[in-house]
Amino acid sequence: MSQQKQLSLLNKADEACKVLKKHLNQGNIVRIISHNDADGLSAAGIVANAITQEGGQFHLTIVPRLKHKFIQKLAQEKYKIYFFCDMGSAYLEPISIIKKDVIIADHHRPIDYQISNNIKHVNPHLFGLNGSKEISASGVAYLIVRCLEKKSLVGLALSGAFGDMQYFNGFLGPNQMILEEGLNANTVEIHQDLKIVSKNEEPLYKSIAYTFNPILPGLSGSLEDSMAFLEKIGISYGIKFSDLGNEEKDILKDELIKINPEIFGDVYSNPKERPSLKNIEDLSDILDACGKNKKYGLAIGICLGEKSNALEVAFDLQRKYRENLIKGLNWIKKEGSQVLENIQYIYTEDKLRKSMLGSLSSISLSLEILEPQKPLLALARMDNQVKVSARTTMNMINQGVDLGKSLKDASQSCGGTGGGHDIAAGAMIPYKEMDNFMSLVDEITSYQLEK
Repeated sequence: MSQQKQLSLLNKADEACKVLKKHLNQGNIVRIISHNDADGLSAAGIVANAITQEGGQFHLTIVPRLKHKFIQKLAQEKYKIYFFCDMGSAYLEPISIIKKDVIIADHHRPIDYQISNNIKHVNPHLFGLNGSKEISASGVAYLIVRCLEKKSLVGLALSGAFGDMQYFNGFLGPNQMILEEGLNANTVEIHQDLKIVSKNEEPLYKSIAYTFNPILPGLSGSLEDSMAFLEKIGISYGIKFSDLGNEEKDILKDELIKINPEIFGDVYSNPKERPSLKNIEDLSDILDACGKNKKYGLAIGICLGEKSNALEVAFDLQRKYRENLIKGLNWIKKEGSQVLENIQYIYTEDKLRKSMLGSLSSISLSLEILEPQKPLLALARMDNQVKVSARTTMNMINQGVDLGKSLKDASQSCGGTGGGHDIAAGAMIPYKEMDNFMSLVDEITSYQLEK
């Protein structure tokens, strides 16, 4: 049954690919619109690479969310093909005003709307597949360009899956199929190693402190505790992992495994990528940092293999982002959350924290800084609006929680918009409706838990 669902998704992706190929053969510029997180940037990178490799041209815009006015502006442009990545499935009605060919590569739960023939809508949910766990937008984008023989882009597809937290000690469904294609084409490799981040770029204590997936309780998020840990086991905290001797690497591995056995396991890499970008999960983190800092051109340049000083600039952004992440975690440790009956929330008007609330929320639940048994909503005021980033755990999902549905329903009742996945979702609501919105989400969550 699952193979049939996957085949249906592949057939729809092939339909979209034929449309793309037709426009490339005609020399038409492809208008790409994509989301600004690691998955959206990876998806845009896949499409941009495929077009470039085919000798075509594109015009790319990265946005944090779709707005009706923006879609109306797109409809007035003179392009003959539009390609939406990591967005569009919730905006089928407004997108329908675009009368040219449209491709949508998304994995968010779609609205129920009858689309016209000019729109090729490729979404795993339409075929009974789980867009939260089995394939991300970058994976969907890869399936669309797959008929152009683009197995070199598998690494970017997996980068987006990592960015959307779709790695569960392995990949599932279409993600697994994409991985196998990369392995067979030698564009992806797997080897066993420590899964600490940026271990060839950062001093060891920072690599450990900045590692949040998998979580290292007592070390993740704390530079001081990571230093103390390394001193205790007799390893210099200022050295890079790549400069350790084999015996020291074994000692470090053994001690970290005691803290979390998942810290040693499969590491996915792109053998044809530059050394500092070989690790696919590290690439995902770099793209995420670029997105959080609104350096979208830098992110796409890295995806396209730009060889200038782009990487150094990106690493700098990543370091600053991680430093701010730790400051944000310290803020949450100090302030805690406001707790309702079924949910909890944090609120900020601080400019730096606003850009990383989703990450802060996920990490706070993983580290159990905040109560993991209550879904967490992070609220950031933006003039007369409030941006909401919601996160929960797999345990709560298994109990019935669906943040995508609760935020969609509650935001619509408050004159806003929202939606997403069961484990991670977002919304934008009027500031004056914030208390009402929170009460509604709390009430909806109560119903979900009672089912």
